Amino acid sequence: MLAMALSCRRGRITQGLALMYDMKNLSRISHLEANASKGMDAFWQFDRAAFEDGTVSALTKQLAAVAVALTTQCPYCIELHAKAAREAGATDAQLSEIALVAAAIRAGGAVTHATHLFPKTEG
Repeated sequence: MLAMALSCRRGRITQGLALMYDMKNLSRISHLEANASKGMDAFWQFDRAAFEDGTVSALTKQLAAVAVALTTQCPYCIELHAKAAREAGATDAQLSEIALVAAAIRAGGAVTHATHLFPKTEG
């Protein structure tokens, strides 16, 4: 009975998350643009400038964005930046390696923060 209840609850949570992270929701950005146009204009200008080719290539910047998106676990960012990385020339191998970099950074954070679990020692 408990397993059935948990399964039902999990289904609702999964359904809720699917609705929350539906890419169609991004069409609502127009509400931000209409109600905070100055800030959104500045954001879009900043976003374009940040991802332009420069000392760091657009491909490398998009791979970095994919790694950050995986680490922050933002479904919108993962989808948008994976697509942009592919458009910039990213291969499956590059995306796979960058995913493991993101995983290593996330795991490394847990390991280094685990040092706070132990009492400080003199010495």
